[in-house]
Amino acid sequence: MSWDEIEIPKELREFMLEEAELTSLGQKNGANKQYRYGNLHIREYDDKFLVHTDKVDPRKNPLGHLIHDAPEVLVGLVCAALGGSKVASSVFKKNNSKKDALLSGFITSLVLGYLGYFITKKIKNYKE
Repeated sequence: MSWDEIEIPKELREFMLEEAELTSLGQKNGANKQYRYGNLHIREYDDKFLVHTDKVDPRKNPLGHLIHDAPEVLVGLVCAALGGSKVASSVFKKNNSKKDALLSGFITSLVLGYLGYFITKKIKNYKE
């Protein structure tokens, strides 16, 4: 749980906004289900709800949401795309093998994407 989330134990009170929509947008963080109601993001666990407010509703502005609420995902995607394509291009120029280029580019994109995500998430959590 981060500092900007509110924990509501289920034994205290079962709650759910009637207008809240079940969604797959957002990191589940082990939740059974997650809902959105405007900028409100609600995660449901077996014993509690975790609720926080996003700056931007991802259903209305996905890029704005990535920039303001989930920059670690955006950085991870950029690192994966740029790093993977650079390595694939380099490998292809050296040995002219599409198979080797695709494989090395794919592996590099996984590693660099995860590293970009992980480091940005650590920095973001440190600032909070």
